[in-house]
Amino acid sequence: MATELAARRDSATNSAIAPPEPDLTPAQMIGRAEAMRDMLRDRQAAAEAAGNISEETNQALVDAGFYRVIQPRVFGGYGFDLPTYVRLVTAVARGCPETAWVLSLVLGHVHQLASFPLAAQREAYGATGEFRAPEVAAPQGSGVIVPGGYRVSGAWDYASGCAHATHILLAFTVEEPESGATTLRMGVFDRRDYEIVRNWDVIGMQGTGSDRVVMTNVFVPTHRAKPYPPRDPVLPAEAYAGAPLFHGPARPFIILESASVVVGAVEGALDLYEESFRVRKATGPTGAPRVELAEYQLNFGRCRALVDTARAALLQTAADYMEVARRTCETGAPCPDDDARRLTLVILQSIHLANEAVDIIFRTAGSSASKKDAMLGRYWRNVGVLRGHLAHQSDSAAINYGRTHFGQAPVGIA
Repeated sequence: MATELAARRDSATNSAIAPPEPDLTPAQMIGRAEAMRDMLRDRQAAAEAAGNISEETNQALVDAGFYRVIQPRVFGGYGFDLPTYVRLVTAVARGCPETAWVLSLVLGHVHQLASFPLAAQREAYGATGEFRAPEVAAPQGSGVIVPGGYRVSGAWDYASGCAHATHILLAFTVEEPESGATTLRMGVFDRRDYEIVRNWDVIGMQGTGSDRVVMTNVFVPTHRAKPYPPRDPVLPAEAYAGAPLFHGPARPFIILESASVVVGAVEGALDLYEESFRVRKATGPTGAPRVELAEYQLNFGRCRALVDTARAALLQTAADYMEVARRTCETGAPCPDDDARRLTLVILQSIHLANEAVDIIFRTAGSSASKKDAMLGRYWRNVGVLRGHLAHQSDSAAINYGRTHFGQAPVGIA
């Protein structure tokens, strides 16, 4: 058995796709993201007005290698760890939360792809490893069983990043002919398989292009349509023996994708808050610079502590996640549900802290932040929309942690 497994690993290695820059380091990648901050800030308003990030911005992310940050090296990625992912996404979100949302979710879906059959993954990554896939997990389409696979039709909302994708992951229902039961599957579809209907119109995060995708009678082969959610997924050993991140639990990873955007966005708001202190004076008879006034110093200090604590919580949880994932990779034993839920609660708490900070910033910055084109107001609106995301409901997550910890079944979807 050991000899057979070694042979399979050797085979995967021999067919590996080299990353574009084999010697690129995590520090170099993060440096590239930090160097983009001014450019991303300059393009915020245009992205919001267009309802999407530009092709030029997306290409800059591609050229920098950002979409490959955690992608396995065997498939042309850099295979960096989860703390590097967090640092990358927060750095981009600091310049533009909408750009970071597209980047974070689209690149993060390699985690979902990992539990598809190896043949499907090889097809998706192709010869170059170029893979960018939005995902809609809500089953807003249906499939009909046909020889060799399924014919799928439907309309899926909230497909963030669909305009810049190479593929898309979509959940759909299937009626089983023998039992009559309805089951769920998730398919890997090519960019040519869907059309985009512009229907994303919100008060924040408007620049994410989270539009509707529509497919009609599109064939997807059996090996590219896995049961969803997969029960006890087993990753192909020949591709993932040296990629522990992908052996970690799904729930905390999914929440970390979006929480990294929130924390980075509030860091960006704090940057603007500090910049305003250095150029603005207080109203009234004193006219003193804001940097000299205790009220503003206090608020800045409170926000600095909140943001830094939120960031520290994310990075520590990402490191803890890697330890859990390494144990599963080495032993085959899945992460206990209690541990996965605890990791998720810490990530959600980081969102609370960041949201508290951005509220203080917006409330005390002055009425100029409320102008329709104010960048600080845009950060606040973006974070407000993200705070209301279904995945970020910490009350239900806390309830279900308590229920499962004490031996009761979870309720709802958290």
